[in-house]
Amino acid sequence: MKKSLQFFIGVFLLFGVSGCTSRSFMMTSLLTPTVSNLQRQTDIHLVCEGTPSFLLMIDSLLDSDAGSDEMLIAAVKSYVAYSAALDVCGRPERSVEVSQKARRYGMQLLSRLGVFPSASGGSPSFASFLFGIGSDDVALLFWGGYGWATWIHSQEGSPASLADLVRVEQIMLRVIDIDETFYHGAAHIFLGAYYGSRPPLLGGKPEASRSHFEKALAVSDRRFLPAFVAYAETYAKMTFDRQLFAELLQETLDFPLADNPDQSLANQLAKRNARKLLDTIDTYF
Repeated sequence: MKKSLQFFIGVFLLFGVSGCTSRSFMMTSLLTPTVSNLQRQTDIHLVCEGTPSFLLMIDSLLDSDAGSDEMLIAAVKSYVAYSAALDVCGRPERSVEVSQKARRYGMQLLSRLGVFPSASGGSPSFASFLFGIGSDDVALLFWGGYGWATWIHSQEGSPASLADLVRVEQIMLRVIDIDETFYHGAAHIFLGAYYGSRPPLLGGKPEASRSHFEKALAVSDRRFLPAFVAYAETYAKMTFDRQLFAELLQETLDFPLADNPDQSLANQLAKRNARKLLDTIDTYF
């Protein structure tokens, strides 16, 4: 990853004075494989050391150029990945700042579709607009919503973030309508966690939660481990299902990273979280 970053910086300096169109094309062609490399990393400490410089470069690029859709998607992916690693990196205090960047770039993606945070999530106009989005724009819709959701998660239940949840819920429901398999069924994971994190008296929907998680596991061939951990941490805990909790986390720990190398970072982080949860199972049940 360090070599990729050094090469990227060198090319940025070399082409920094070129025209916007050629620069945008060049940066997109470099960002995409670099982000893929980030997602394939198994060395989390290397990610902790190298990602901040990479994110600074992304910010510099997008501050000087609106960028292509692909550049914005790469920015959201990178900030989401780093946000997930902050605890392991020993920088949990950075969660709000990092997630704000994920939200910022996510909102820029949504603005290209005409979706703005001021829109009412439950209004007919918002729902009608989402219905008009087709398969060509599912990546913009999903990553825009995912960046937004990352910020919501960092807010720990603030009133403003809870209001936004309704809008992200509608976005993820639309993603499922278009392509439920997109990004390993992550829209199902979001909805499973959303519906499973609260008791029914407070608006939770345990059966809907379980259904979404099972679909996420199915469409990802049980190879995207964040689904298992979210399933255990929300639905299984909320329904006091100790057996399911333990089984999900053990399957996470038993999964060989080599079976899904393209998601090594996410799966490695999921394994670490699974171990912590399993070690404290008696605290919950």
